[in-house]
Parts: sequence; C-alpha cells; structure tokens
Amino acid sequence: MPPRVSACIVNWNTREQLVRCVGALLACGAAGRTEVIVVDNASGDGSAAAVAEAFGGRATLVANDENRLYAAANNQAFALARGEYILILNPDAYVAPEAISRLMACVAESPQAAAAAPQLILPDGTVQRSCRRFPSPWWLFCEATLLRRAFPRTRLFGGYMYGEWDMSAPQAVDQPMASCLLVRSEDLRTAGGFDEAFPMFFNDVDLCFRLAQAGRKVLYVPTAKCFHDHGASTRQVRAAMVAQSNRSLAAFYRKHYRGHIPWPCYCFSMCLIRGGGAVRWAMARLRELLSGRLRG
Repeated sequence: MPPRVSACIVNWNTREQLVRCVGALLACGAAGRTEVIVVDNASGDGSAAAVAEAFGGRATLVANDENRLYAAANNQAFALARGEYILILNPDAYVAPEAISRLMACVAESPQAAAAAPQLILPDGTVQRSCRRFPSPWWLFCEATLLRRAFPRTRLFGGYMYGEWDMSAPQAVDQPMASCLLVRSEDLRTAGGFDEAFPMFFNDVDLCFRLAQAGRKVLYVPTAKCFHDHGASTRQVRAAMVAQSNRSLAAFYRKHYRGHIPWPCYCFSMCLIRGGGAVRWAMARLRELLSGRLRG
C-alpha cells in the first residue's frame, strides 16, 4: 500500500537532532503508513551515515555532494514523496505520538484546508509563537519602530505574530513556521513546491501566500504537539543567515507586493527591510565576534 504521509526532512550538520527526529516519526501513531525521506546537504558531522546506520531501509536517504540549501533540497524530497500528505519537518523538531494523525484529521475534515501545523514546544516547555500574518507594510513598520515589542499582546501593534491570541485554540492562520507543516500532496504539487528563488528563508511564507491566493486555508492545531529545538542549523552561522533572511524578505516583497501596493508605500517598505536587516546583521555579527573571543 502507498504511504499515507511522506515526511520530508532536510538536514545540515544536526546529526543528533536528526536521529531523534526520525526515531520519533517512526514511533508515532501514523508510523505504519508514513515514509521518511531525509535529504542531507553535505553535512560534515556524519549525519548521513548516522541515519543509514540507525534506520537502514526504514528511511530513504539522499546524500547531496553539496549544500543545495533548504528550498531545493526539500523539492528533491517532494519529488520522491508518494504520500497523500507531505509533512515538511525540520531535523530540530520531533513530533509527539499522535501529532501526525491529528493534523491529518483536521485537514481531512476541512475541504478548504491545504495544510495544518501543530503547536511547537520549546526546550524550556513554553509554547513557541510560531504563527504569523503575512508581512504587510504595516507589520514591517511595527517591527522597525519596536511597536510590536512595546505592545506585544495587542492586535493593532502585535498582530504580526498574532499577539492578541494565546495560541490555545485552533484557527486558520496566514503562515505557520514550516518547522513542522503537513500539506496535502495535491495542493503542494499544484503550487509547484518551494520557489527556489527563496533558497533558505521565506519559501514557506511564499508557499502559504500562494495557497491563500488560490483560496486555500492553513490551519493551526494546538492539540497536535511538536517539540522544537529552534534554529539548530541556522545558529551555527547566525550572521550569514540573518543576511539571507533579509534578502529573502526583499525578494518576497518584489514578487508579491511590487505593483500591488502604492509605490511610495512599497519604496518605504523596502527601505525598512534594508535598514532593519543591516542592523540585525551587525548585531548578529557582533555576537559572533564576542562569542569567538570568549571561547578563545
């Protein structure tokens, strides 16, 4: 029988988290109808060998000779997937036993739903604010002026991260983090998978935006739990990832907002993106330098 779910995991130098992630998948409630596809982006920590040794034929392993980055490597996995649903899963996330079954049930019950995301739990046990609205010019302004941080629990200023909501109730959202995201295979293939113009970041935001444009919904399901060691790969090269994220946000604006919002508003937004990105990169680089000096 074909699998019900194809779990697609892209890995780069997170061997221990990856083994834990795959082990949790194979032990979960939907394990009997789940195929696991791991694409390793030329890790230097023995990740591919660890998967082959620990799971053998229970997981399909694609070992790239070079780092193809997140979007392209996921598309490799999508091309191999045979399931009715595709679970996009980061190696630093591992699902609770019934998470996949609950996500599938919620999507199956809603004909308009293309995807569903679980509640993400951080290592300290707190609920991660993992859902965001699409990054409109107003939300960029609230981020740049620190209004969101000053009024995080208000709809007006903190709404980018759904600050007015305690994340304990299910609802449709714009864009949950794709650390763990279940998508109908048909919807994902119709959308064309990830746009590789967003090699590392905002590929999930772009996908959700395109699903929304097609009239499809993305659900947040708090009864499905996934534990998340946030940023296990990206924090290894934090400043470079901040720069990549900023470039991807600018690309998202060029693709989806240029010509669709007033030109002065678009130009102002791009200035906020570039200015805010430069500040965040400088802070990340300073932390890296200070950390290296302390280790030295």
